[in-house]
Amino acid sequence: MVGDKSDKTLNILLIEDDEVDVMNVRRAFSKNHIANPLYVASNGLEGLEALRNGTVPEGRRLVLLDLNLPKMNGIEFLRALRADPQLRTTSVVVLTTSANERDKIDAYDLNVAGYLLKPVTFLSFVEVMATLNKYWTLVEMP
Repeated sequence: MVGDKSDKTLNILLIEDDEVDVMNVRRAFSKNHIANPLYVASNGLEGLEALRNGTVPEGRRLVLLDLNLPKMNGIEFLRALRADPQLRTTSVVVLTTSANERDKIDAYDLNVAGYLLKPVTFLSFVEVMATLNKYWTLVEMP
């Protein structure tokens, strides 16, 4: 199935260490009827391992990335991802509480598809996930 372009399943890897945020993403997926497989890693090292070892199936992948992570933060994860010939084309959307301008610049310099601030309310979270779902449904991702 590797390289099979007829499989339109988009496998989503959420790299997030906050259990409440993980739960909110799952609930927002459910509320929006998003059926894409969702895999979770609690830091950048786990995220890289999940992508490299096939835990997240090869093919169409999207990473939702928090920046404030233990062990390997989001910017370090992005640097490692872009340096890996097998993973460097993986699409990444940053989903973080960091409004730090330097984080935003670093993330875009590392070729992220988007930079979204985590909403404060659950309803806003649902809206953000609905918008993301429309985006990845419309955009032809590798």
